[in-house]
Parts: sequence; C-alpha cells; structure tokens
Amino acid sequence: MGIILWIIFGAIAGWVASLIMKTNSSQGTITDIVLGIIGAVVGGFLMGLVGKPGISGFDVYSLVVAVIGAVVVIYVGRLIKR
Repeated sequence: MGIILWIIFGAIAGWVASLIMKTNSSQGTITDIVLGIIGAVVGGFLMGLVGKPGISGFDVYSLVVAVIGAVVVIYVGRLIKR
C-alpha cells in the first residue's frame, strides 16, 4: 500500500509544480507522477543542504518539499532543452 501512496503523493506534487511552472497543458499524468517522485528526492536533497529535514512522511511539509524539488526539476529540464 505504501508504494501506491507515494505514487499518489508524487502525482499531486508533480501536478502542483506543473501548475506553478505553467507546463500543465504540455505534460500528462505520468509525467506529473515521475516529476513529483523525482522532485521529492531532489527537494529532500536540497533541504538537507540547508540543514532542514527532507521528506518526513505524508504531510503538508513533505508535499511542499516535493513541489519545490519538482519545480527545480522542471526548471533544469527547460534549461537543458534550450
């Protein structure tokens, strides 16, 4: 059951990040899920660099960390495409 919750969590984080970065219309649900999961890892890493805890469970703080990470992933992806 845990993996299903992480996929749902990743989908929500990826979707919110795609709305923030205005890429929602150009990417699908699978991309949102992948970006959210990768974003959670990146966000946790970035928070660790500044001395804050990363993903701590299924809570609002972890969602914000995952969204921040997904926004960074989308931004880097845009830079690479150029």
